[in-house]
Amino acid sequence: MTATAETAELRDAPVLDIDPYSMEVLRDPYPFQEALREAGPVAFLEPHGVYAVGRHAEAKTVLADYSRFTNSGGIGIQDVRQPGDFRIPSRLLEVDPPDHTRVRAVVTRVLSPLVIRRWKEGFAEKADALVTKLIETGEFDGVQDCAEAFILEAFPAAVGVRLPRVETLAIGEMRFNQSGPKNELYHAAMANAQPYLAWFEESVQRDAVLPGSIADLLFQAEEAGELEEGVASNVVRSFVGGGTDSTISGVGSALHGLARDPAQWDKVRAEPAKVKAAFEEGIRHESPFQVTYRTTTGATNLSGIRLKGDTKIGVFLGAVNRDPRQWADPDRFDIDRPQLAGAHLAMGTGVHACIGQMIARGESEALLAAMARRIKSVTLTAPATYRTINQMRMLDKLPLRVVSA
Repeated sequence: MTATAETAELRDAPVLDIDPYSMEVLRDPYPFQEALREAGPVAFLEPHGVYAVGRHAEAKTVLADYSRFTNSGGIGIQDVRQPGDFRIPSRLLEVDPPDHTRVRAVVTRVLSPLVIRRWKEGFAEKADALVTKLIETGEFDGVQDCAEAFILEAFPAAVGVRLPRVETLAIGEMRFNQSGPKNELYHAAMANAQPYLAWFEESVQRDAVLPGSIADLLFQAEEAGELEEGVASNVVRSFVGGGTDSTISGVGSALHGLARDPAQWDKVRAEPAKVKAAFEEGIRHESPFQVTYRTTTGATNLSGIRLKGDTKIGVFLGAVNRDPRQWADPDRFDIDRPQLAGAHLAMGTGVHACIGQMIARGESEALLAAMARRIKSVTLTAPATYRTINQMRMLDKLPLRVVSA
């Protein structure tokens, strides 16, 4: 087949006149997700002038092929290379190899099996203490009293940054609204976080981090010349920004799914190894990061769709992880699904896959395991509600009742 014939067979992306950042879609994303998947392998979102992917196969390609879909424009909808949208990029998430390779190699070495084992012991102790309080209370909010309370105590000890609740959540909402367009949510979150920006900047500097933590080890690597000056604080900022809200969201989603289906909770209690699957299904079923962006490095094609160069392409993970081409009955929460951890894309794939995923899994498994050992039943006392955030799907309230085993 000639090059001319191949080009002629390419199609332009179908156009969707839907704003995925409207309050209506953020509150109920499922109709948009279905429309995106059914439009084709790639669609063009008219309101924002970006491409969008909602199918599993194409998502894997975009996330893994950094030669055609670069991270250097930022993982949000705005191009961080442009003057009006410029911000300092994450040296872990928003650079490509070879620069990314050097930084990631140091971080990977810091996250050694010995360090991870030490964290898990601490996570288990903190989880048991929290579950004791939850059982005594009987009824509580699964977000604030459980997921947030645990992660905001367990995570700082590992990463080495002090994370008071109000400040940390405000900074998180700012970062994840900042990844979307400059809409009402963006401006409100920026204003709410303003009083805490100086605190956040100071908290990720050398003299503020805890000895023996990830942050401390990264600064040691920088001092030894293994990282460029300024990279350690940049990477710590990425850990804090990506490692709190996302895990809180994942734990909340797992608890929500288990609370709605007593049979699933019974399986977790009967088979302790199922706590791993419960978390994986939670982040598949309601992906914490609903969308992440890449930028086309030049004119290219994806599954027969012609794409322009230097254009943002959003991988809508919430849609991707419910793609019926990948999973049977994808809208159902089911901890017995095969190949969960290796198939869903909630933590990315390829060289930019979430480097802190072992921390998130260690935290969630410690908490869910402690609950499964000591709690006979967990049920909803009222419907759960969600926060409206540009980039994230995150529970706001999860009213639960537990009965001690």
